[in-house]
Amino acid sequence: MTSNASHSRRAVLGLAAAAVPAALLVSGATPASAATVIGGERLGLDGIQVRRRAGAPALPRAAAQSWLVADYDSGEVLAAYRPHRPLPPASTLKMLFADTVLPKFDKAQKRKVTAADLAGIPAGSSLVGVEAGTTYTVDQLWHGVFLRSGNDAVHVLSSMNGGVAGTVGEMAAKAVDLQALDTHVVSPDGYDHPGQLSSAYDLSLFARHGLRNTDFRGYCATRVAEFPGRGGKKFQIQNTDRLLGTYAGMIGVKNGYTTHAGNTFTGAATRGGRTLLVTVMHPAVGYDAVYKETSALLDWGFRAVDKVTPVGMLVDPLSEGGGLRTASPAAGPRAARAAASGGSGTGDSSWPLLGAGGGVAALLAVGTVALRNRRPRRRRKH
Repeated sequence: MTSNASHSRRAVLGLAAAAVPAALLVSGATPASAATVIGGERLGLDGIQVRRRAGAPALPRAAAQSWLVADYDSGEVLAAYRPHRPLPPASTLKMLFADTVLPKFDKAQKRKVTAADLAGIPAGSSLVGVEAGTTYTVDQLWHGVFLRSGNDAVHVLSSMNGGVAGTVGEMAAKAVDLQALDTHVVSPDGYDHPGQLSSAYDLSLFARHGLRNTDFRGYCATRVAEFPGRGGKKFQIQNTDRLLGTYAGMIGVKNGYTTHAGNTFTGAATRGGRTLLVTVMHPAVGYDAVYKETSALLDWGFRAVDKVTPVGMLVDPLSEGGGLRTASPAAGPRAARAAASGGSGTGDSSWPLLGAGGGVAALLAVGTVALRNRRPRRRRKH
């Protein structure tokens, strides 16, 4: 990364941070307390959150820094551990990229890639093998994004979408609409840029929203595809999701790895007519750990689905009627901790839906404006 690129990115983030108070005034939002958490107050507490009823199986041991198990259809969160903890997302952030950009282009549309389209891809990025001078369909580029997590394909699609900076702004706005307020977007590819953060809760929102799109669902379930190479030849690319085709009922969705983030994964599987979502972030060292923990949590979820009381909800997008409700005045961090009884109890939760990342929401809103209004000199800045 060049010095100019680093300064450019910091300038954009600085504009957003400086404007947070103005955003709060314009939106009428207020910073959320520990008791006002998107999806329910229990999701903001420390420790494992689960409400087991008679006959419910014990949770498997998991070393991940954050995880969540939810029912895809109802949005009910069956169990979670620090699901709102902001952590580097790696390539799982590409789910938000797809939520934002995928609906905008016809799959048959073609793009002859230029050197400018590929400028600014960070060193060490995962690549599918996009080359300047070669023509690709949008469909092929999306296969490159989902199967090989290709940052080169992400940058070409971002260029088609008006540029990286504008795409980042749109992703930030999409995150706010999805009520994914733990997420701070710096680049569209999930690379380890300072300040690039998301959470198990937010990644689950991205996956749930994306799976409602037929194309999104199809791409993340594709195991093998052909990709254009030099001289008109094609080569085979394979999905790097190790559970696809090995875990019964697995339908996607996205894995990720960077040096800073470690392994991250959001997976969805269907059994007996029920679909579950599991997100695991930063498990123990070892490439297979994220898949082993995801498999174990999915197994638990299918066994426990009718034997636990939900501890929260995956909320709907604001644009689809998802509302923000403030917590009861009587609720507070101390009361919430008491009700949780160390993370497993039987008390009811009011499930307030205003995010613990209220300040992040303001940052995202202002960041969107700053990025849209800022014209990049060169794509190299990213």
